[in-house]
Amino acid sequence: MLKFLLDILSTPAILVGLVALIGLVAQKKPSSEVIKGTIKTIMGFLVLGGGAGIVIGSLNHFGKMFQYGFGIQGIVPNNEAIVALALKTYGTQTALIMALAMVVNILIARFTKLKYIFLTGHHTLYMACMIGAILVAGGMKGTALVIVGALILGFIMAIFPAIAHPTMKKITGQDDVAFGHFGTMGYMVSVLVAKIVGKNSKSTEEIKFPQGLTFLRDTSVAISLTMGILYIIVAIAAGPTYVQSKLSEGQNYMVFSVIQAITFAGGVYVILAGVRLVLGEIVPAFRGIAMKLVPNAKPALDCPVVFPYAPNAVLIGFLSSFVGGIIGMFILIQLKAPVILPGVVPHFFCGAAAGVFGNAVGGRKGAVFGAFFHGLLITFLPVLLLPTLGSLGFSNTTFSDADFGVVGIILGNILKLFTH
Repeated sequence: MLKFLLDILSTPAILVGLVALIGLVAQKKPSSEVIKGTIKTIMGFLVLGGGAGIVIGSLNHFGKMFQYGFGIQGIVPNNEAIVALALKTYGTQTALIMALAMVVNILIARFTKLKYIFLTGHHTLYMACMIGAILVAGGMKGTALVIVGALILGFIMAIFPAIAHPTMKKITGQDDVAFGHFGTMGYMVSVLVAKIVGKNSKSTEEIKFPQGLTFLRDTSVAISLTMGILYIIVAIAAGPTYVQSKLSEGQNYMVFSVIQAITFAGGVYVILAGVRLVLGEIVPAFRGIAMKLVPNAKPALDCPVVFPYAPNAVLIGFLSSFVGGIIGMFILIQLKAPVILPGVVPHFFCGAAAGVFGNAVGGRKGAVFGAFFHGLLITFLPVLLLPTLGSLGFSNTTFSDADFGVVGIILGNILKLFTH
């Protein structure tokens, strides 16, 4: 039963489909509309997830070529990898914290001004897992661990969307949808930097291309060409022998690199299509829940929800964040600290969102410099997080996005005060 509950709560498509179903039923919609709205909401999330899977598969090849080609070893931040390790030990605590935290989130939204329902199920799972691991490392156990963990998680599920919402309104031009992704403090750093450097800077979406380069206005083409250059550089660094024997199954390493770059762009295209499909269904359905359970509640959705509003900023943010990650890595090497390798997946998803947030308040300069500092932040935070994770801190992977670092470092150090 616990595993069944965890499967539902950690599958974003089913979780959001249930929200749409409850919302449409609450509005007393005809059964045909309930069925259509529920299925299209689930389909939208599956399309979004399929696009993310395409992007991650392509970026994994990039990451392997980067590490081999440049000969740098270290810790790779990857939420999925660290959670897969952690659930073997902390599975029960994670499931109970997650389930209770969702109830806490709804109660906070019902009885306070924090009217945000966090719907990014997989991030809720990851944060529940990290909080559980840190509480265990801090000496807590049993019922107290679950209750304390759920209260912390339920609160941050409400507070982080509230922190992001003023900028979110600028990005979307409306007040219907909130931002639910545990990279929020990184995006706020991007916004802060963008406000400082981006005065009078034009939007990334107003970039004027020369007549001969008008094809670059097509986001998919621009992403394909930019990523093609990056893939070819790392493929040359890794060498044809490694790429063709380990990654491409004998396919020419240059052909493989170009195909992976265009595959990456295709994945982004699919993500954007999924976001549009979800937004078309979840917002009207969610009003039903808001009217019945939590008046004026807003659904807080995953980071790709902002990508369609500034596609140029998505690419600029990713590249700037990745450069920040590389520079941060070299600083850590000089400091003889644990080396955090630039995780290409977090730098894409979180860096892209940081670019969109930076662009919303500081235009092109905001997107570039905001995302760059975001890249530095998600490189240094994991180093400070490692000591709080107990036995998990000795893995060759760790949590990647900014809020995991911020919450984990604060919680771990508070527990140390009480246990020493």
